[in-house]
Amino acid sequence: MRQVYLDHQASTPVLPEVLEAMLPYFSENFGNPASLHQHGLRARDALLQAREQCARFLNAASPEEIIFTSGGTEAVNLAVKGAALAGRRRGNHLVLSAIEHPAVANSVEFLEREGFTATRVNVDAEGRIDPAKFKAVFSEKTSLICVHLANHDLGTVQSIREIGDVCAAAGVTLFVDAVAAAGWLSIDVQAMGVDLLAISPHRFYGPKGVGILYRSSRARLTSQIHGGMQEHGRRAGTENMPAIVGAGVAAEIAARELTQRIARTAKLQRRLWKALQTEVPFIKLNGPPPGPGRISTNLNISVEFIEGEGLMLILDMQGIAIASGTSCVGKSLKIAPTLAAIGLEPSLAQGTVILSLGAENTEDELDYAVAAFAKAVKKLRGMSPSWDEFQRGRIHSQTQPKPPR
Repeated sequence: MRQVYLDHQASTPVLPEVLEAMLPYFSENFGNPASLHQHGLRARDALLQAREQCARFLNAASPEEIIFTSGGTEAVNLAVKGAALAGRRRGNHLVLSAIEHPAVANSVEFLEREGFTATRVNVDAEGRIDPAKFKAVFSEKTSLICVHLANHDLGTVQSIREIGDVCAAAGVTLFVDAVAAAGWLSIDVQAMGVDLLAISPHRFYGPKGVGILYRSSRARLTSQIHGGMQEHGRRAGTENMPAIVGAGVAAEIAARELTQRIARTAKLQRRLWKALQTEVPFIKLNGPPPGPGRISTNLNISVEFIEGEGLMLILDMQGIAIASGTSCVGKSLKIAPTLAAIGLEPSLAQGTVILSLGAENTEDELDYAVAAFAKAVKKLRGMSPSWDEFQRGRIHSQTQPKPPR
């Protein structure tokens, strides 16, 4: 069976160069960086090299501004909870957008149960965040702003530099969730004016089991895992050296190949969306159109008169991998909060799928996927009561509404 992978937002394959760099740290280079003998020294050297690679990738001022965690979720939790607790003396008010990833949203909900207050800022119909709306809800007790670079559902790219300027003027810490963006968008933490930023290497051809948190030297952070003094005392626990080494190599390769990756996936994105529009009627693109306002890897599409999970399962049986929702919440069978926040009709939200591209996808793969997609939609609509009602003229289309009389 032919295999076409269009779920790169969930994870990406580890590059051969990354795996090759990792393998010695499972065997001969097994030392603990905390050890004082030669085995530990070799591990410490590798740890420093990975830190330097990640710092260059993000344009951090110093390798010491890089903290390694167990994954993107832990990096987010450390940033949100750690910064909120460290800034509690200033105030207990937090601000976030209404479409943050569950790792951010649930961390804030935890803090609310601990006595913090939070304001959630609405977005427009394409998922854009207006920096002025953040500024409007600031108070003297606001200590932390949480926002993403590229939305995990919609692919919408946010104006982080403008938000950074607003935060800097108010003296408020800015945390950016760049897990969905790193490796596919240029990130310069100094130019953006961010204080904290989280990324996850397995989203850009690195390994799972490691996350990266950039912490500016000006940002205060309270540790969330207590034990030894690893990661400059901010994240206790013996470092996952194979994964950290892989993360450094993946970051170095991503920095080198970023322009090429963006150009390639942007071309494929435009081709895929145009073909789907041609072959599949009654569909809607959620978020901005392909272009600078949208990350080049993502297409979030609502297919009317079917359920997205059914479409995903049929395509999976044909070797085509797509997502019927955000990977972290796909099993919940609930409408994604992001889709509700942009005002998407429930009937369209339940038919939403995400196709996410990678650098290794080909035009031939996309042509195959589009043909299978169209065939699967036709099959599902043939079994759909709502499609039958639409055909009989009893309900109207949400994607192609009738013009007013």
